[in-house]
Amino acid sequence: MRLEILFFVAPALLVFLFFVVWPIIKAVQFSVYRWKGYGPLVDFVGLKNYASVLQNEVFTDAFMHNITIVVFSILIQLPLGLAIALLLNRKMWGQSALRTIIFVPYVLAEVIAGVVWFQLLQPQYGVIDTILSAIGLHGPEEGWLGTPDVALYTVIAVLTWKYLGLAVILFLAGLQGVPEELYEAASIDGATWWQVQRKITIPLLGPTIRTWAFLSMIGSLQLFDMVWILTGGGPANSTTTMATFLITEGTKRSNYGIASAASVILFVVALVMALLYQYFVLRRDSQDAPRNKRAKR
Repeated sequence: MRLEILFFVAPALLVFLFFVVWPIIKAVQFSVYRWKGYGPLVDFVGLKNYASVLQNEVFTDAFMHNITIVVFSILIQLPLGLAIALLLNRKMWGQSALRTIIFVPYVLAEVIAGVVWFQLLQPQYGVIDTILSAIGLHGPEEGWLGTPDVALYTVIAVLTWKYLGLAVILFLAGLQGVPEELYEAASIDGATWWQVQRKITIPLLGPTIRTWAFLSMIGSLQLFDMVWILTGGGPANSTTTMATFLITEGTKRSNYGIASAASVILFVVALVMALLYQYFVLRRDSQDAPRNKRAKR
């Protein structure tokens, strides 16, 4: 039995060790050297790279940008995705078509979605500004992606369009697990639609919501591709994330020691937040499962 387990687990374990564990070890190694990406590692600097990253105002701003994206992603996509899921869960004309339309942005490659929105948001000749001009309005003079006070929120709006479909699909899947008998009993008792959603649907959808929020949080902390395509971290570092910061330091400035230190910090931040979320939020789901089994017995 042990040999069989090893036989089936070994390929996945080797892939995990080679593509996850080994890069983490090498990133930690590079982070304690001043290294330009070529030649041997000889200039050992210890924790100075970490101190440089943590004292860098661009990186601290990037950290706050990531936290802002985490908060806005949950605050916007959760109620919007839940409302759309509740709507699409009812029998209606064109239900399948609407589900497909909402889910299409999520399956689009980030590069394609980013390039399309980059063109739509161009000042003056972009579609968004053209529509606004037609109704007597106008966007920022330097463009939606070129104005520091607006750029981050524009990126958040694009991210909402891109990833809202995942929330809707997950919530729809969770709604399929709600027993119809509960709705029938609530209807007999004279419960209103809002009471049914508040007392039955949303509580039973709790595990799905918490899982989606976890995925949204980790994705927002590691966000790179959409920001890189839309703004490159600009203007004036107003949309820089931790991921774009380390890429800029590594590929454009050849500060691979600094970039590696930033990547390790990003890994630690994501790991700590994931563990805290697991302990304080997801733990209730794992605790409820054994209780439910005992209750059934």
